Amino acid sequence: MQRKGSAQWSGGIKDGKGSISTESGALKDYPYGFASRFEGTPGSNPEELLGAAHAACFTMALSLILGEAKLRAEKMDTTAKVTLEQVEGGYAISAVHLTLKANVPGADNATFQELAAKAKAGCPVSKLLKADISLEATLV
Repeated sequence: MQRKGSAQWSGGIKDGKGSISTESGALKDYPYGFASRFEGTPGSNPEELLGAAHAACFTMALSLILGEAKLRAEKMDTTAKVTLEQVEGGYAISAVHLTLKANVPGADNATFQELAAKAKAGCPVSKLLKADISLEATLV
């Protein structure tokens, strides 16, 4: 299976402008640039896209793992906070913190924590990242 995302850019690093598109059309020529990445102005950036991808991947992985344990989530909400920091020689994504709130009938907290940790370690996006990945999972 292969999926495609694309980016277009014109101009310099600070005055340039870019756009991001996905094969599915979920994003089509969505703007991004230096200011939206480093200065907090409107527009997207690679870190928020990576965060959304990681949150989605982790949550789907946990759904699979819960099913294998004969459990089913009524609802799971996951946020992935991606940290981009300046390091020697440029910038690096140094950490991702996953925050999960889940309603899983029949699950005790110890089992839930174990299964969530397994999903964190096993989801394909986690495996891709060299960053420190932490998890705060709350069973509601």
